Amino acid sequence: MGEEETRAAEPVTETKPLSERDLRVSDDEREHVVGVLQKAIGRGMIDLDEFTERTDRALASRTRGELNAVLADLAGLYHPAAAMAAAPSYAAQPPSFAPGRRFELNAKYSSLVRSGPWVVPPEMVVRNKYGSTKLDFTEAQVQSPVVHIELDAKWGSVEVIIPEHAAVDVNSITDVKFGSLEDKTRSNGHMGNPRFVLSGRVHGGSLVIRHPRRGLFG
Repeated sequence: MGEEETRAAEPVTETKPLSERDLRVSDDEREHVVGVLQKAIGRGMIDLDEFTERTDRALASRTRGELNAVLADLAGLYHPAAAMAAAPSYAAQPPSFAPGRRFELNAKYSSLVRSGPWVVPPEMVVRNKYGSTKLDFTEAQVQSPVVHIELDAKWGSVEVIIPEHAAVDVNSITDVKFGSLEDKTRSNGHMGNPRFVLSGRVHGGSLVIRHPRRGLFG
């Protein structure tokens, strides 16, 4: 058998080039898309149930194709390259929330956490049953100097973290049962910007308001 025939008999393998849709995504890209979904809520393009379902899909995405599919039907919000969160598009133009419409967060038998550079509307309702709640405003993009937060927490703790320059008002917390309320910031009723006005009820769990921890043991 000649050399040419030997070469022809050898299997030929080809490496198919990856398209942009096949590239793996990072946590920053997933978080960026979650931020875009928050923008979609502000525009009235999706409701809370859709936001929760799409957020779960975004956080579970492995490739850009899967991640982009979360936004594909949202006009003006589709991002072909799933941009890095280092320069998110919503940072320059924060979402606008409809006047008189309160943003709602709901959970049951699970932890509800908002932290990092999330967008905070002027009014929000937080409901959680049999699960813990953590609202960290340290890096949040707050839309107004006063934020009204109505709590409806049952059998779960609530932790609210505010910046050093901010303040809280807990005088409208109408009902605390089988739990406690502790303002570690000692800012209740004081001047601060922004000012977080808490109302509602907490049953079967503690409500703790604090500043960000400093250092390893802060």
